[in-house]
Amino acid sequence: MSAANKEVVRRFNIEVIQNGNEDEFHTLMALDFVNHAASPGMPTGPQSMWNTFQSVLRPALSDIRVTIHVQIAERDMVTTRKTISGIHTGTLMGVPATGKDVAILVIDIVRVVDGKYVEHWGLNTLTSALAALTTA
Repeated sequence: MSAANKEVVRRFNIEVIQNGNEDEFHTLMALDFVNHAASPGMPTGPQSMWNTFQSVLRPALSDIRVTIHVQIAERDMVTTRKTISGIHTGTLMGVPATGKDVAILVIDIVRVVDGKYVEHWGLNTLTSALAALTTA
């Protein structure tokens, strides 16, 4: 089960985050999915994940790439350390385009049941990346 769950998470990272494939997103997300990493007061369902990539990152970063550094799986949980990178060519959370390279370091924990994301927890360095864009 661990290898199959790691593949589900790999597919999500490449097909959904990197490639923007909405069909694959719907294939990989459970209808009752909960995003425990959502900001307080923000939606936590499946659409919250799609909106993060399609409404926040994709308009701001061109040539988005996901580099998976390591995955560890145990039972129904997969932990992934990865980097989401791209070129800052659009406004990112209020910061106008700079043309700079952006790298967001991420550690995710995803619970996978029957080949679908059912829960997500995560930490990332988006705040640090934004700060780096506003310095000389």
